[in-house]
Amino acid sequence: MSAMPTTSREWHLVARPHGWPKPEDFALREVAVPEPGEGQILVRTIHMSVDPYMRGRMNDVRSYIPPFELDRPMEGGAVGEVVASRSDAFKPGDHVLHGLGWREYAVVGAENAVKVDPELAPLSTYLGVLGMPGLTAYAGLLEVASFKEGDAVFVSGAAGAVGLQVGQIARLKGASRVIGSAGTDEKVKALVEEYGFDAAFNYKNGPVAEQLKEAAPDGIDVYFDNVGGDHLEAAIGALKVHGRATLCGAISGYNETEPQPGPRNMIAIIGKRLRLQGVLVRDHAAMQPQFVQEVGGWVRSGELKYRETVVHGVEHALDAFLGMLRGENTGKMIVTF
Repeated sequence: MSAMPTTSREWHLVARPHGWPKPEDFALREVAVPEPGEGQILVRTIHMSVDPYMRGRMNDVRSYIPPFELDRPMEGGAVGEVVASRSDAFKPGDHVLHGLGWREYAVVGAENAVKVDPELAPLSTYLGVLGMPGLTAYAGLLEVASFKEGDAVFVSGAAGAVGLQVGQIARLKGASRVIGSAGTDEKVKALVEEYGFDAAFNYKNGPVAEQLKEAAPDGIDVYFDNVGGDHLEAAIGALKVHGRATLCGAISGYNETEPQPGPRNMIAIIGKRLRLQGVLVRDHAAMQPQFVQEVGGWVRSGELKYRETVVHGVEHALDAFLGMLRGENTGKMIVTF
C-alpha cells in the first residue's frame, strides 16, 4: 500500500492545438493532492493510456464527448492503486480502472471506478487488449460489421491497439482472408509473421487502392477503418456487394487544419448496397462480459497475441501521446509511472 501523497504532477492543456499538437500547448504542473470526500477514493496511477480520440478532445468543438478544458488536467483511461478510500466498495491496496489519467494521483468517485485483479491479467492489459481498445475491436467487428465466418477482412492501422486485435479476432472467427495496412515495413512483417494476417502492406510504399487490390484480388467483405482518407476510398472500391465497413477512426485527418475531401467513389455505396457504420465503444457495454470471457481465454491460451509499447514516467506522457499520433507504437501505447 502506498503512503499518502501531498503533491501530484498532472498534464494540463493550456492552448488548443492548430494542426499537429506542440509541446507548448501543454504544461506539466505540480498540485496539492486533496483528501477524498464521501464516496470517493484516492488512486495512485500505475499505468495510463494515450489514445487517438484524445486529439479530438483538444479541439473546442461539439462531439460525442466534451472537449478538454484549458488549464485543467486532461483525462483518459488509467489503472492504479487505491491509497485512501471513503467508499465501502474499495479499500486501500485495491487496484482500479478509471477515467482520470494524465496525473500521478486522482480523486475518483467510487461509481466511476472498476476493481481489476492483477492476478487474472497484468494491469496494463485493462487499458488495451482487455480494455476499451479490445472491446472496440470485438464489438466493431462482430456486432457493427456483422462479421461472419468466411468473410474477407481488411483492417487499416492494423498494427495499432485496435487494428491488431481486429485482425486476430477475424482470423480466430474463421475469416477467409485477413489483410492489414501499416506504416513501416517492420510492422507489415510482424502482422504476417507474428499475428497471423494473410497479407499486409506498407501504405507509404504506393497507392493504397493498388496495394489492396493486389492483397485482395477477389475483393473484401468487411473493412475496419482506423485511418480514413485514401484507405476508406480504397476499401469502398474493394468491397463486394453487400459489404460492410466499421468506421472507428480517421487518424489521417486528425491534425489537418482544413476539412479533407471525402472518398471520390461514394456512388459505389449505392450500387454495391454497402453498409458503412460508425462505432463508439460505450454503445456496446452489454458485450463486456462476453468479450472478457472469450478474448481473455484467447489471451491465456496464446491464440491471441498482444503488444504494448511502454513509455516510462509521467513527465514523458506527452511524448508518448505525440509518438502514438505519429505511429511510433506497435499495439497499445502505455505510460507507466
